[in-house]
Amino acid sequence: MSENLLGQYKRIVIKIGSSLLIDAKDSSLRSNWLKTISSDIAKLKNNGVEIIIVSSGAVMLGRGVLGLNDNILPLEKLQASASVGQIALFQKWGENLGYHEINIGQILITPDITEERRRYLNARTTILTLLELGVVPIINENDSVATAEIRYGDNDRLSARVASMVDADCLIILSDVDGLYTAPPQSEKLSEHISLVKSITPEIEAMAGDAASHLARGGMKTKVEAAKIATLSGTDMIIAKGADLNPLLALMSGAKHTLFKAAQCKTVAKKRWILGTLQASGQIYIDDGAVSALSRGKSLLPIGVVRIEGKFSRGDAISIFDNFGVEIARGLAGMNILDAKKTMGKKSKEILNIFDEPRRSELIHADNLVLLNSNEKDNK
Repeated sequence: MSENLLGQYKRIVIKIGSSLLIDAKDSSLRSNWLKTISSDIAKLKNNGVEIIIVSSGAVMLGRGVLGLNDNILPLEKLQASASVGQIALFQKWGENLGYHEINIGQILITPDITEERRRYLNARTTILTLLELGVVPIINENDSVATAEIRYGDNDRLSARVASMVDADCLIILSDVDGLYTAPPQSEKLSEHISLVKSITPEIEAMAGDAASHLARGGMKTKVEAAKIATLSGTDMIIAKGADLNPLLALMSGAKHTLFKAAQCKTVAKKRWILGTLQASGQIYIDDGAVSALSRGKSLLPIGVVRIEGKFSRGDAISIFDNFGVEIARGLAGMNILDAKKTMGKKSKEILNIFDEPRRSELIHADNLVLLNSNEKDNK
């Protein structure tokens, strides 16, 4: 990959596997490696790229601290290891990125955060706010409280969910392999490296193998599954070998990798999701001024709302109608129906005094709103 290609991405999620962060011999942190990737991240940030890290390694690091050397541990000891390891892991990330004057934010995610809409929106807002403040969010699955039944089981899919949640341009999965092969390279001498995957077909899925290391919970199979999530959300995904020092710098300099191209741009992906997947839970009728504002790409503010019907919560899909009763747009609610009715017809400054806690004043943010012009109807 050339530096120019990586340079086109403005928001990148970087997933780092346990086998890169943790020494397999004694479960200790690979301190020098962490130092160099932190330098790579600083270079990207200095070039204006927003970085989000999904970091594995807490469980293995905690195992080393606690002296738990068995390859297979019961769930309660895995949770205890995660609890201990998370503190050590984030402390080391903070030290290494702090050397480059980069602040970090810790976010521990369980599956319901990305699958239950309200918590999904809260997590998304927190991450985007951290990015606005120049902070690097560092995310991990909350293994200390997850159960065997609900946990993701690997951070590959988690990183893809995060990339989708924050509208990332690219997801980079750094692993112990340098990409997808036609067959597992460890067992097939004639396997060939695949540098570009334009679409994930059954043949591509059949090429995936199992995890190469006992430190990793994922394998190529979970990486291809992650690629499906990412690309369908409009995010490119890259698998690259990360074991050597300065792995991101190597990637920018043309190191071997596999690029999974997004199936569609993020805007189209989001429009298709809002228009074709979500059932509208409410109806909002707006005045001519609001209609004009929406046509210019503005958010829907309460001051332009004249009537609200239905029953909806924050994050639900809503249909928007003009004063002739024609549906002109659809979007995701920034408030529940009770709060929407409280703010209806009011200016943004007035809304600040209605609620006890601070909140955004948009009823539907422009990023979550789709106009029903002819092209978008065709995509429905």
